[in-house]
Amino acid sequence: MSELVKQYCEACRVGAPQVTDQARIEMLDQLPGWLVEVRDEIPQLEKTYRFEDYRQSIEFTNRVAELAETEDHHPALLTEWGRVTVTWWTHAIGGLHLNDFICAAKTDLLKQ
Repeated sequence: MSELVKQYCEACRVGAPQVTDQARIEMLDQLPGWLVEVRDEIPQLEKTYRFEDYRQSIEFTNRVAELAETEDHHPALLTEWGRVTVTWWTHAIGGLHLNDFICAAKTDLLKQ
């Protein structure tokens, strides 16, 4: 289990530091299947989870929504038949913060 799941999100405001390239590499090593996608010049942490049907996709989406509310950090969620794509990034800083990696690790726990 990643050490990230033991941490909690902190309030993040405009001007908070983005993770360094080295920290990003180290944390991605703890998050199998997660990729950094760049959209509109903003790095985002993303993973697609597979399910057997739509009901399982919806149930997972709802668990991620509960996590987001608990951590007060909210991802983009794309729910489809048999899969859910979760994308974490920090809007306030236009990039990746430690919070995104913490939530990614906790998202993985929801699939188990």
